[in-house]
Amino acid sequence: MLIHERYIRREVALATLLVLVAFLGLFGFFDLINELDNLGRGNYGLQHAVMYTVLTMPGRVYETLPIAVLIGALYSLTTLSRHSEITVLRASGMSTGRILRLLARIGLPFVLLTFVTGEFIAPPAERAAQELKLSARSQLLTGEFRSGFWVKDGHDFVNIGSVTPEGVLRKIRIFEFNDSRELLSVLEAASGGYEAPAGWVLTDVTRTDFSENGAKVSKSDTLVWDSDLSPDVMSVMLVVPERMSAWKLWHYIRHLSDNRQETGRYEIALWKKFSYPLACFVMLALALPFAYMHNRNAAVSIKVFTGVMIGVLFHMLNGLFSNLGAINSWPPYAAALTPGFLFVFAAAAMLWWEDRR
Repeated sequence: MLIHERYIRREVALATLLVLVAFLGLFGFFDLINELDNLGRGNYGLQHAVMYTVLTMPGRVYETLPIAVLIGALYSLTTLSRHSEITVLRASGMSTGRILRLLARIGLPFVLLTFVTGEFIAPPAERAAQELKLSARSQLLTGEFRSGFWVKDGHDFVNIGSVTPEGVLRKIRIFEFNDSRELLSVLEAASGGYEAPAGWVLTDVTRTDFSENGAKVSKSDTLVWDSDLSPDVMSVMLVVPERMSAWKLWHYIRHLSDNRQETGRYEIALWKKFSYPLACFVMLALALPFAYMHNRNAAVSIKVFTGVMIGVLFHMLNGLFSNLGAINSWPPYAAALTPGFLFVFAAAAMLWWEDRR
């Protein structure tokens, strides 16, 4: 490895690491503040809030690493430009293409780190965080059984066949027990949704009450389910595509296809699992034109702020195109790849303009 490559790699890596740590500290602080509202619910204490925040950090790393690469590269390359080091490299015969290849080699470890974090570290850590919260709040949840999800609600046991991404519960069965663990009733409902302030409203309900005289069956079109389970707890059971690994996404897409259900949102998430890590390459290419803007009097903070705004825009466009693709039934690859291509085009246009100058 050439001396200048080691030097630039070290500068970009250190700046990116610094920005990433700052992001994690910021998000961790706000996540912890948000978790303080849950203190005192069941056995949920401060230690659980801290552990929950720590377990969600890998997901934050996955989300913010490309943006940290952009800001870190902007800062380091702009600093090199202020010291005329970029100018010396270009005067020594390094073309824009060679610099881009150099940045690609520098960005490869960040791409691999983003992929590994999003595929192997963040999903199990997120699941462990949610299970920790439910366990500490005296609520049990598992989705590993063929019968669906099981939740303990006081003396009741609730079985939910499936949960749609919109939060609608399907195939609900509620087993009501007394203090002596005797079965009092079984309630079955086709579906249910949360309607504030009434609570959970179940539809197509069949209730079977057990007593010493036998069983009594009653039916109703709708029923308000009085439960301590909030939509926030139920949302843990939602199959959130962004929190699933690519392997589980692929299996879930097959499951939906076999049952003739809509798979668009999950296919978009699967494409993003492979395209999002490549955003690190895009961000490095986008940072290079700012290094070419050689102006000793220009404040580095202005360019860093610009990088922050570009990173926020990239994050927003990712979410926007994912939602638009799901709503309008766009090809999944188009919804997942369009933001990256837009930023590649912007980087190419800026580099072309700077080379012309």
